[in-house]
This record gives sequence, C-alpha cells and structure tokens, in this order.
Amino acid sequence: MSAPAPSPLAIVDAEPLPRQEEVLSETALAFLAELHRRFTPRRDELLARRAERRAEIARTSTLDFLPETAAIRADDSWKVAPAPPALEDRRVEITGPTDRKMTINALNSGARVWLADFEDASAPTWENVVTGQLNLIDAYTRSIDFTDERTGKTYALRPDEELATVVMRPRGWHLDERHLTDADGTPVPGALVDFGLYFFHNAQRLLDLGKGPYFYLPKTESHLEARLWNDVFVFAQDHLGIPQGTVRATVLIETITAAYEMEEILYELRDHASGLNAGRWDYLFSIVKNFRDGGPKFVLPDRNAVTMTAPFMRAYTELLVRTCHKRGAHAIGGMAAFIPSRRDEEVNKVAFEKVKADKDREANDGFDGSWVAHPDLVPIAMESFDRVLGDRPNQKDRLREDVDVKAEDLIAIDSLDASPTYAGLVNAVQVGIRYIEAWLRGLGAVAIFNLMEDAATAEISRSQIWQWINAGVVLDNGERVTAELVRKVAAEELANIRAETGEEAFAAGNWQRAHDLLLKVALDEDYADFLTLPAYEQLKG
Repeated sequence: MSAPAPSPLAIVDAEPLPRQEEVLSETALAFLAELHRRFTPRRDELLARRAERRAEIARTSTLDFLPETAAIRADDSWKVAPAPPALEDRRVEITGPTDRKMTINALNSGARVWLADFEDASAPTWENVVTGQLNLIDAYTRSIDFTDERTGKTYALRPDEELATVVMRPRGWHLDERHLTDADGTPVPGALVDFGLYFFHNAQRLLDLGKGPYFYLPKTESHLEARLWNDVFVFAQDHLGIPQGTVRATVLIETITAAYEMEEILYELRDHASGLNAGRWDYLFSIVKNFRDGGPKFVLPDRNAVTMTAPFMRAYTELLVRTCHKRGAHAIGGMAAFIPSRRDEEVNKVAFEKVKADKDREANDGFDGSWVAHPDLVPIAMESFDRVLGDRPNQKDRLREDVDVKAEDLIAIDSLDASPTYAGLVNAVQVGIRYIEAWLRGLGAVAIFNLMEDAATAEISRSQIWQWINAGVVLDNGERVTAELVRKVAAEELANIRAETGEEAFAAGNWQRAHDLLLKVALDEDYADFLTLPAYEQLKG
C-alpha cells in the first residue's frame, strides 16, 4: 500500500512576491510537503540529541573519537565517490548571498566555485528565500541581468564556460521556515525548503548543463545528521527521476563535535560526498558554546587573536586535510573575509599580505582550495594555489600521513598564548550590534571595519561576551568582565553610532533593537543555542 499523499503546505504571513508562483508551484510545494512528512521527525530527534550531547560535554568537559565507529575509521578500503568534472578543480571559491547583483558578480568573479548562500550570509526574509531561488533559476536559463539604480551600472553574465560552478548552501537543521506550514501549523525546516526548492527546479536543468545539484551542508554536528542528509538526497533523486549519485555535498566541519566525526560524516555521505570545509568562526562559536562552563582552560581570547596557526586550530585543519585525502575527498580551506578599501591603499596592502600568507599556508598544507568573500581577493588566492597545484586540479594525492592528531589536541584551547583584552570586548560589542542591526533589515553579509561579517561572526562575538562574564575573565586593563561593564560598552557604542549616522538615519534603523537583542543573548543566564532563533522572531518579512 502506498504512503498517503502529504497534506498541502500553507503559505502564512507572507506578502505575495512578483513571480512567486514560479518557485512555489503546486508540484514544488507537494515535493516540499513530502520531504517534510518523511524527514522532519528525524530532524527533531537529532536536535534533541544535540541537547543531550551538550549536557554530556558540560558534565565531562571533554570529547573523544567515537568508539562505536572505530571500525569505519580503521577500514582503509572505502572512498567517497569520484568528483564530477565540474567539482574536480575547486582552487578558489567565492561566497555570498543570492541577491541578483551578487549572483551575477559571483558567477563572473573568476572563482572556480560560488557558494550561493541561503544560510549565514542571508537573513531569511521571505523575499530573500523566494527571490534567491528565482535568481538561481534565472542564472541557469541566462535570463538574469541587473541595473544598479544608484549608479546606472548594468551587470550581465559572461559566457557559460567562464562562470563559476554553483554549490548552494541551505539553512542549518535548527532553523524553521515560519512562512511554510503543514496542516497542523508545524513549520517546515528551512533546510528542507532551501534544498527542496533548489533541487526540484534545477536538478535536471543542471544535468543538462553538464553540472549537477551541489550543496554545502552547514552546522552539522554528527554523522547521524549527515546520514539524514544522505537519506534526503536518495529520496529526492529517486522521487524526481534523477540518477542516484548526482547530488554532491561538501560538509562544513564548523562544529567541535563534527571535528571528531569527520571520517564517519564522509562515510555516511560517501556516494554523494565531495569534500569537507574548515569554517573558522562557526567552529570557534561551537567550542565556546559546548565548553562555555568548562572553566578557564576553555576561555578563548579575542576572536582576531585566534588565527589558523593556533595549535588547536592547526590540529583541526591538518586532521581535515588528512581525512579528506585518505578518503578521496576535497579539503577546502577557510575564509578570507577582508573587503578592500576604495580609499585606503595602505589598509589594502597590509590585508592583501595577510590573505596571501593565509592562502599560501593552506595550499602548502595540502588544501585543494579556499574561500574568499570579495572578487578582488580571487587573484590573490588563485596565485597561492596555482603555485602549488600547477596544472593539476587538486592535490588529493598528498595523503599527509605525517599528521597524527590526538583527541585532546582539538580542544587544547589553553595552548594558545593570548588573553582577552578590553579592545576585544569593545570589538565584540561593536560587531554584534552592527551586524544584528543589518540582519534585522534583511542583510546577512555585512561589511564592518573592512571585514565581511556574517551570522557566524555575530555568534562568536556574543558567545565570547557570555563566556568571559561567566568565567570571571579579567582583561588587560585590570577590569573584570561583568554584565555592567558590557552594558556600559554597549551604551557607548550606541552613542557612537548615533553620532556617526546622524539622528535621522539612527531613528530609521534598528539600532536600539539590535543593542537590546545583543545584550539579551550575551547576558541571559540561559545561553541561547543560536542568536538567529530569537532574531528570527523580530525579522520582518
């Protein structure tokens, strides 16, 4: 007997958008409803499991490789599926949201891959969710263009052979889409909405273009969550008549728990896996979140003091390269977040040198590619990887058998010789307020102090404030971090922003709401798992 037809989904509290019916067709919504019926219950179980694991970390203040999956790690015979031609060479990847201008610029950027982001670089307004899907459809049908109303400049796609390959990032498992609900009023997980709409509309179209539906999977915390994604892929391909193995997924290893399950994550996705990525800010956020009550040995210094050369970060990246190449997968490095200044060449010179050193290190360590946030950084990163790779598409043959990372190396936070500073506290407050204000206006990728910030940097900022208060940290100026001190710094920052923007612009913005929300998630005794959950309740549209 066949399964019952899923209940239709309702679009709730959403103003109709131009061309919305092209994305939210009856058949597309039926596909989403079936994904929701089949997979949301397991998603809910896995979110509950996250809470249980976090409670165990709070009790033990440690993590280890899983004994129950030792046989998978010990078995040298398995590999992930070979990369399709479009993903064989990933030496430079650009990231960014799926607004119309960014879609064109990213595809034209000269990078080999564009991470088309529905997650941390995109605030999930209904308009962003729906028009982002439309922009990708228009890009694949070459019916996309853009004219900047302010400057009059027009943007159009280069020839197909010059365009970056798209790897789309859906929202994480923890976020729901409040505008799509089932008959019981239960919202559909944002991950299934983003994946489902993209796959439904583009899987066959991408195959016809000689590519495929490729995905970045964010915020994964365990191999069981990777297993769920794999089951989603198998069902979706079967349901729409797409050949099995067409989907390819790159998993961001941006949680501390996932770092202990890299091989198992690749194993679960082995028919659909194409690589792992080392994501810096979310990884630090995850360390603070999971070990926030672990005492002084787990206190992180200022976020900008934690570079990828810190011993525990080096352990993480080297283990990632070793794991990927052992299993035939791509190892993709971290973000160069610098945004070039049009006014200050000295700022650019210093930043470009740092970006070059970072990309040289990744290429020399065995990474097959890396991320940048701005088209001007593509040539810098490309040069670093061209020098190491030459004409080869990757360096997966570098097995890095010299790497031997122990469980304790990944959480040796106190191996870093740096301490929290007053300037670091001020920066955390500044970035937190300024980012949240933009997010509440529907912007997910925001240039702040010449860095491209997204939700992950706001998460590490507010988490560090929380951790420093609760650990009783004393800063370099002798002041102890307290709620009162944070409120004082936040009030000063709000006054600075008012003076900087002017009274009229300040009043028109979301500055007070952003200030209040930062203080809530930074000072509340009960630590909120994700800043974006309470922020989503305030997001209009």
